[in-house]
Order: sequence, then C-alpha cells, then structure tokens
Amino acid sequence: MNPSKVVKKLDPYVPGRSIEEIAANYDLEPKNIIKLGSNENPIGPSPMAVEALKKNLELISQYPETNLDSLIKDIALYSGVSPANVILGGDGADEILDVLGKTFIEPGDEFIVPIPGYMYYEYTLTIQDAVPVYAKWDVPSNTLDVESVIKAITPKTKLIFLCTPNNPTGGLISKEDIRKVLESTDAVVVVDEAYYEFSDVNNVDLLDEYKNMFILRTFSKVLGLAGMRIGYGLSNPEIIEYMYRVKPVFSLTKLSEVAASATLKDHEYIKKSTEISIDSREYLYNSISKFKNLKVYKSKANYMLVDIRQTGFTAKELSEKLMQNGVIVRDCTSFKGLDEYWIRVSVGTLENDAKFIKILKNIVG
Repeated sequence: MNPSKVVKKLDPYVPGRSIEEIAANYDLEPKNIIKLGSNENPIGPSPMAVEALKKNLELISQYPETNLDSLIKDIALYSGVSPANVILGGDGADEILDVLGKTFIEPGDEFIVPIPGYMYYEYTLTIQDAVPVYAKWDVPSNTLDVESVIKAITPKTKLIFLCTPNNPTGGLISKEDIRKVLESTDAVVVVDEAYYEFSDVNNVDLLDEYKNMFILRTFSKVLGLAGMRIGYGLSNPEIIEYMYRVKPVFSLTKLSEVAASATLKDHEYIKKSTEISIDSREYLYNSISKFKNLKVYKSKANYMLVDIRQTGFTAKELSEKLMQNGVIVRDCTSFKGLDEYWIRVSVGTLENDAKFIKILKNIVG
C-alpha cells in the first residue's frame, strides 16, 4: 500500500463538532445542546421540502436523473441568470470546487487564497497537486487586501478565490476590488457567495462583463439543506460546458433534487429564514460587544469572528468549557492566518442565543 506523495503530506480537514459527538463526550442530552459552530440554518429546512421528501421516499430505489433542467431553471430564476450559466453539484459547493480544480488545474499550477479564509479551497486543490499561494485578509479592518492578491498573481495562477462574505471573518469584498482582480488576470476568479443572502449583496451583474468570473453558491445556509448536499455555480456558458465534461454524472440524489425544488418555491420560508438569521446575528453582535474582554467583528454572514485573547483562555480551552456547558462554537485555530485566540460563533434561535450569552458570561465574566 503506497498512497500518493500528495496524500501523505495532506493535513486532514478539521470540520465543526457534531451534537452527537459532544453529547457522548460530555454525557449531555442532545436536545439540550446549542450548536453555534457550523453556520447552519437555526430554523431547519423548509416545511415544503420536508413534505415533498415524505411524498417521494420511494425514489431512493432509482438512479438520479442526469437531466436536471427543471431544477436548473429554478436556480437560474432565483439567481437572475440564464440556465446556460448554471452548473449543479451533489456534494454541496465542495463538489463544484473539486470540478473547478479538475477543469482548470494541471500539476504544479497555483491558486490564490486570502487568509484567514475558507480552508476547504486548499484542502480540495492540494489533492490535485496544485500549489496554494496566500494573499491577505486584513482582520482589523475586516477587508480584503486587494493589492496582496494582485501581487500574488503569476503565469502559473489558474484560480483565485474571493470569499464574500469572508469565512470566518464575515466581511464583504467590494465590487470595485473584485473588478480589480478580474482585470488583473486571465485566471478564473471564484467569488464564493455561500452566505450572500445574509448580506443582501451579490455580484451576478459582473458575469456578463468578465468571462473569467465564477460564482460559487450553496443550498446549505439560508436555504436550510446542509444535509442534502446541494451546491451550484454561475458563470459563462463556455466554462459551464467544460466543467460538465468532468463532473460526476449521478452526483445529485433524487431526494436532494426534490428538496431543492420545493425549497426554491417556498418564498415565505426563504424570507423568514433570512430575517431570523440576521436578527440573531445582530443580537449576538450587540451582546458579545458588551463583554470587555472580547472583541467581536461586524459580520454580513450568519456567523461572527471573536477575539478572546483577553479572557485568559485559548480558543481550544474556551471551546472546551462551552462544550462542557452544552454549547458548540468553532475553534478557529486551524484557520491559516489566525492564532489560537479566535472563535467563530454562528447564529441560532434568539432563545438559544440568550442561553449562550448567559453561559459565556458565567465562563468569561
């Protein structure tokens, strides 16, 4: 048994902790655990999606459809583009990332990631023998250092990732800075809009202007279908066609298709889901801001970054204390560009938010 050199060197991706894991480790009742660590939807899925799944459970004996025209048309309508601009994936946005790499990366090519940022880009593309090049996200101002991105571009650059709102900091990238990057390279610029619904800002209007632009999105956040694993991308038809050549044929399950279609039709749910998460975000920001030994960063996503160094705890220690009290947050130590004194807090219901703040106060004063 001899794995490839790339796999031998690869650090495993560190996901958020699960309710089941914490319940078992700390002898807690799962129903009493507050999960604020994985940027999930606090109100759950659309009732229309749940009902549609119940009516179509017998479909699990069949292969998925390869022709997903109806769902693609729904996504195009939701996004304000043509169906020819849409690619649909069945392992969330992760599959779209993998397909982007297979479409554009040769061994030794480079991709640019501002840090701190979403580390799954690196995890996915390093497996394909691509080389990460790090640009800078300026944490104090919570903005992209756009010049660091432009300076990092070389003839080997094939993909550039711009996450807006940025994960884990929650800051937005201005349209002007996105334009600067697009106009500085022929590489594909991937604008990750996984959390765009919470910011009320998107960059779809740039797709007609720039042929090297790709927008990455997901059903896992405001649309409440993280467990169904549905992601999609928006770009010009030429890029989409190339990507479909290498995309797995049966990746989107029949039940995922059913749930996605039903959710996009549930306009009231989408509106409510967005509003509740924004209300929760503002409550948490205002509450955490009152702690003298915490520094919380303004966010346009459904999470916020918190500097805890003045508490006397590391992120690992504080996360452990919170888990002992039935609260899961994200220890950000594994994020490149951050040290061991940062946590990320996702939105919850207002009831759970209040419980979390009370527990946090008991631990850090």
